[in-house]
Amino acid sequence: MTENVRVRFAPSPTGPLHMGGVRTALFNYLFAKKHNGTFVLRIEDTDQTRYVANAEQYIIDSLDWCQIPFDEGPGRNEKFGPYRQSERKELYKKYADELIAKGWAYYAFDTAEELTAHRNDHEEKGKTFIYNWHNREKLQNSLSLSSEEVTAKIAAGEKFVVRFKSPKDEVLVLQDEIRGEIKIDTNLLDDKVLFKSDGMPTYHLANIVDDHLMEISHVIRGEEWLPSLALHVLLYRAFDWTAPKFAHLPLILKPVGKGKLSKRDGDKLGFPVFPLEYTNETSGDVSRGYKEDGYFAEAFVNMLSLLGWNPGTEQELFSLEELIQSFDLQRVSKSGAKFSPEKTQWFNQQYLQKKSDKELADLYLAILADHTIETDSTYVEKVVGLVKERATFVADFWDLSNFFFVNPSEYDPKASKKQWKEGTPDLMKELVTVIEGIEDFSSENTETKVKEWITAKEIGFGKVMQPLRLSLVGALKGPHLFDIMAMIGKQATINRINNAITTLS
Repeated sequence: MTENVRVRFAPSPTGPLHMGGVRTALFNYLFAKKHNGTFVLRIEDTDQTRYVANAEQYIIDSLDWCQIPFDEGPGRNEKFGPYRQSERKELYKKYADELIAKGWAYYAFDTAEELTAHRNDHEEKGKTFIYNWHNREKLQNSLSLSSEEVTAKIAAGEKFVVRFKSPKDEVLVLQDEIRGEIKIDTNLLDDKVLFKSDGMPTYHLANIVDDHLMEISHVIRGEEWLPSLALHVLLYRAFDWTAPKFAHLPLILKPVGKGKLSKRDGDKLGFPVFPLEYTNETSGDVSRGYKEDGYFAEAFVNMLSLLGWNPGTEQELFSLEELIQSFDLQRVSKSGAKFSPEKTQWFNQQYLQKKSDKELADLYLAILADHTIETDSTYVEKVVGLVKERATFVADFWDLSNFFFVNPSEYDPKASKKQWKEGTPDLMKELVTVIEGIEDFSSENTETKVKEWITAKEIGFGKVMQPLRLSLVGALKGPHLFDIMAMIGKQATINRINNAITTLS
């Protein structure tokens, strides 16, 4: 690809960034980096009624956490700034006027009440009201009114919108990088509002103007914008501008049932749909985030990349650099991608296993501090190395390894009833004597000595091993028993066995 690739992610700051939006940003980022291009962030805040004050920073923080930061945008390399549409307000009026002058748009003075009356009238007749070629010259607009009437209405301060004049009797042949050729009958298009009475453009006008002025080469966005493609291509034609290439990404679908993945699905099934935790400043409601739920950013991004895209191979684990090298719009699916909470956990588990014991120990130390445990980081590294294979999240380490740091205060009732029998206390007392005589308390040597004693007594290993594990851990869980003993040391091992004898006998 020889052209200068420039893509943009253009969210509205109306609340937290849904994971579907993050995936759109990710695919834009991957495409840009694959072609040595530029990833632009533009804040589309033309709808001031839905604007949320902390949403823009949330979007930026989310992209940074995912390690897909924008190259150009608010406060960063502002080559084509400003990058907030509300700060470009004066710009759009000029382009709306240009379309009117060219005959591609017109003033419409219809009130909300009048349009509602038209809709109701059509519904009573079993029809659908569409504001376009078949009725626009009968309605209150500059196509049906004289220029004097239009001038007078504007001078009198009457509210108006600017509508696009969709062409009649034409079949548009459009090209989508993912979906191929799309044909649209222009007679079915309505005359969309481009400029509102409050002096702000609608998304349709603003995004076309901004994409042109910011020299966007590819518009990669969600399939919910597919119905707007015809209008956007027509707007490029009306301005005599070269249109970018368009690619519409498939929806992310619910794990159960049909339809688009929503926050409600996450609330119901117990998983987040936002990258970061989000607090609604008005209601105070807190929405869960993948970061705060313990997911690694790399795992989250890897999971998202495979929702609607596949590399054409069996490979599932990709570093960001590998994703950049492998990404191809031609391998993006046309159909929706079903989200799997279980697969998402699997990805996190895979990334946890790939991390070094030191990295994980550094994270675990914060959890230990919450439990008021101060300990040596080298010791924690060894603990992590013994338990991490059973973990999906770093937060799992505490349940998997707390017995390395604190003595058991209680014993699993079911295991105690099954494993602590009439002769067990005497066996455990004898075991204590054996342990006291072991000088080299390494895992290997201790295992050899204890097993020699069991063999010499001609008893089943389970009669000793299970009560011993119960004594040291408080339950029948944990890594190799003699690794635990070597880690906590001889005296702690003896103390725990004696405590179990006292408590359980």
